[in-house]
Amino acid sequence: MPYTPGEVAGRIGVSIDTIRYYERIGLMSGVQRDSVGRRVFSDHDLSRLGLLRCLRDSGMPIARLRKFAELLEGGDENAGLRAALLEEHDREIDEKVAQLRLEQKRVREKIAWYRSVAEH
Repeated sequence: MPYTPGEVAGRIGVSIDTIRYYERIGLMSGVQRDSVGRRVFSDHDLSRLGLLRCLRDSGMPIARLRKFAELLEGGDENAGLRAALLEEHDREIDEKVAQLRLEQKRVREKIAWYRSVAEH
């Protein structure tokens, strides 16, 4: 099913400018155009943008996103390299979550302390 840039932006929750930026830096290649030159996104493009957004939102740097996009262009022969890159990112997410849990513990301790002070 073909999608306009606006439809894609709405579906994955990014701005049209973000989509243009992703195209400009090479994260999205091969996006088709209609007879008057407007971009037309496929289900495949939508899926790819959704994954790229997930990776970016979870902290993957642009340079690594570009590497991942390059590996996507290589087909199935690069599947192992893509998996390794995603495994590394997954480990980094685990580390960030663990750090956030420590920070959350401290915040909760402060909440408890302030509540105890407020009750007296």
